[in-house]
Amino acid sequence: MTSSTVVVTGANGLVGSHVVQALAERGAAVRAVVRRVGTAPDLPGVEEHVGDFADPAFAAEVVAGTDALVTTVHPLGSGRDDQRRVGLDGTLTIASAATDAGVPLVVHVSTAGVYDRSPGVGDVDESGALVPDDADDYGVVKRDTDAALARLGGTTRVLVRPPAILGAGESSVWNTVQPARIRDDEAARHAIADKSFAWVHVDDLAALVADVATGAIATVGDDASIGPVVGACTPVNVAAGPATQRDYVGTVTSALGLEPTWEDGPAWTGRILAERARGWGWTPRVSLDDALAELADGLR
Repeated sequence: MTSSTVVVTGANGLVGSHVVQALAERGAAVRAVVRRVGTAPDLPGVEEHVGDFADPAFAAEVVAGTDALVTTVHPLGSGRDDQRRVGLDGTLTIASAATDAGVPLVVHVSTAGVYDRSPGVGDVDESGALVPDDADDYGVVKRDTDAALARLGGTTRVLVRPPAILGAGESSVWNTVQPARIRDDEAARHAIADKSFAWVHVDDLAALVADVATGAIATVGDDASIGPVVGACTPVNVAAGPATQRDYVGTVTSALGLEPTWEDGPAWTGRILAERARGWGWTPRVSLDDALAELADGLR
């Protein structure tokens, strides 16, 4: 159990709500930041804070006297300008407020989408090449947010980089949003069967974030292989075992009573390597079979 006080932005979202739950299970006091009253998880030790974390005054108020800040918000599905305004500028506003307030730790939920995963790239660890400027808006804005946090200084920063996040929920991209696309758009049922589908379950992602935020995964002097480096900005990949588009698209189409169309072509067939996270003591608990069964059950 811990006596930490942790701020979580996007506390009513898929990732944010699971992080809040994991923190509550560890005995942390949580300041759950949401935009609408009554949407934060109703759990022991969780205090709802309603406001805009991109507002400097609100940001300064909500982070005051806390031990860690966890940022989870990014407006998926919007244009690059909105993604920058909320995902980059807003995140930097509250992270800067935390730094100014002397909060010792900032944990940012980034994405493995910042990495170049072109055909032939192979396996990707935290030193992998990042996406170029002409990549998709999501990858570019998240890349630039990571870079801005790396430049921030003044506190220990951890960039958590998950690939596709599986897990049930109305806002779940991979359990809800993308399956709806596959159901409604025949073109979305086309995929290269052997293309990698790098993934992690939201429960396992939240467990690592909560362990970092509460100090269960301790910061270290200078060896990122065993923990976040004190005063530095440390990226860490959080990915489970190997899977392919055949696994994911095949599961979705089967559950929906549809037929996929398997295509030929160049594709990334590597893995997102999570050896650093494992060196920190993290081990994914949810198997691919269990994650896909949960996905299928939710669609039937």
